Amino acid sequence: MKLNFFGNCKNLYYSYFKLNQIQIVSTAYFSQCNINRTSKNSKVVPNNEPTLHDFIKYENLKHLDLIGDSANVPYTSNCDVHSNNRKVFFDVHGCQMNVSDTEIVWSILKSAGFEKTEVLNEADVVLIMTCAIREGAENKIWNKLIHNLKSLKQRNSRGPNKTPLKIGVLGCMAERLKHTLLEKEQIVDVVAGPDSYRDLPRLLALTYNDQTAINVLLSLDETYADVMPVRLNEGSKSAFVSIMRGCDNMCTYCIVPFTRGRERSRPVQSIVNEVQHLVDQGVKEITLLGQNVNSYQDLSTQSYSLSGQKMETVKGFKTVYKPKKRGLNFADLLDKLSAAHPNLRIRFTSPHPKDFPDEVLNIIAERRNICRSLHMPAQSGNNQVLERMRRGYTKEAYLDLIRHTREVLPEVTISSDFICGFCGETDSEFEDTLNLVKEVKYNFAYIFPYSMREKTTAHRRYKDDVPSEVKQKRVDMLVNQFRYDAEELNNAQIGLTQLILVEGESKRSKEHLAGRNDGNTKVIIPKIDVCQEICGEGPVSPITPGDYVAVKITGASSQVLKGIPLYHTTLARYNNRGEEEVNCCSVIV
Repeated sequence: MKLNFFGNCKNLYYSYFKLNQIQIVSTAYFSQCNINRTSKNSKVVPNNEPTLHDFIKYENLKHLDLIGDSANVPYTSNCDVHSNNRKVFFDVHGCQMNVSDTEIVWSILKSAGFEKTEVLNEADVVLIMTCAIREGAENKIWNKLIHNLKSLKQRNSRGPNKTPLKIGVLGCMAERLKHTLLEKEQIVDVVAGPDSYRDLPRLLALTYNDQTAINVLLSLDETYADVMPVRLNEGSKSAFVSIMRGCDNMCTYCIVPFTRGRERSRPVQSIVNEVQHLVDQGVKEITLLGQNVNSYQDLSTQSYSLSGQKMETVKGFKTVYKPKKRGLNFADLLDKLSAAHPNLRIRFTSPHPKDFPDEVLNIIAERRNICRSLHMPAQSGNNQVLERMRRGYTKEAYLDLIRHTREVLPEVTISSDFICGFCGETDSEFEDTLNLVKEVKYNFAYIFPYSMREKTTAHRRYKDDVPSEVKQKRVDMLVNQFRYDAEELNNAQIGLTQLILVEGESKRSKEHLAGRNDGNTKVIIPKIDVCQEICGEGPVSPITPGDYVAVKITGASSQVLKGIPLYHTTLARYNNRGEEEVNCCSVIV
């Protein structure tokens, strides 16, 4: 009975997850059901396995904070979790969320005594933060494992005084491929999914005994809200803040709900505290992150719960899930952060078009420190393809949203995502997407050929029947059209005065600096001293990373703007400048 329970623990968890009948208390509790594997074979090695009594006891606990200090939580004392100052090297792939997750991992490992190194050959542990959204991203990581890290691991293991290099694969690819990572080439020692980063010190400790360890179980409540991330680039004046995790949209092409689980949002106070911490460190710009960032809902504080009200979505958009209970939503969060920090520029990604109701657009219009740069992924411009993708809207509804957004935010820049060659896409259906790009005229677009992912609805229901050469041809056509329109939009900005946040030296010239304007377009300026006041008044000083500088735009291409720096300023002062200052700037250059 005991062994049968242990072997089926993982299956029980996933059954409960699918039925949404319980809230998982601690993934660490269940993780031992499938984490310990010897290096010689793939059999599970029980280690103080739970009894049925333990399972019933912890299943009935609805929240982790109900477990008292004296509770006998299993699997936290059966191995040495101290690092002995092991040096860890991070290799980050994929989206901004992966950067944010790596900062969470580094915070956890740093607290456990690990050290970080920027030199691969000095590392005792190499952790790869992975992306599984497309096949190409996974192939890149496989190539790195097989052709680079395998030989490095073999070199480190030679000699009596050598410490064997340990390799861990984290994130979406870890959850998706699980045991394959441990079995193929036998390179990987640790596999940890997006909800198991707290368990990393223990998992790495297991590798002391030449064991391999895996914990990829998903959670219904893990947000790492109590973990203060440690930034990888502490000198940067920009930072990422993760506010929610997972996705409930279930688009047929997307692997995210299966690798990152259900949507859950951090309590608002934890976000407020993190942002304040970043501002105290001198950060001038934050990007709020989430797989569906603008569906943020904080229901953790009872006083914020609005009885009987449901989340509002854009007219003409629908979801696969029932309307959710309304709590402190994304507009409320933007309101709190923008009001508290007028000198902090606020961005967010990646949103879903359905979650741009008027209250979100209106708060952006009201607060100048919330960037008027919106990402509105269309994916396709054909209604049949959108239906097969299960996007929840038509081309007409999407265009109505774009038109309304530009009415509320006349200066808005709009970016989008597009998938070319989705299952069954015909030439005529692709032509509709091309026409959508021509009509909207995007400032930025991220365009990729479709890549079939296992577990997705498309993998079960459709056939990936568009030839790869056709996909690439369609990608090229969309890219050419987008760049043509983007250059036209950028040329229209020549002669305007814009505020940029300087990021550092230009990649092409040490005599130039690069920054970004409100619309998230890169702006290149010469490295010269400028005054502290408008109209050439006051002392001059160098421009350094993290400075806000007013710039006169003098040139443009499809990807960047060029300008002449005018004067130093702050975000709040620039946003509140009067007509006299605007007129003065217009005659400086």
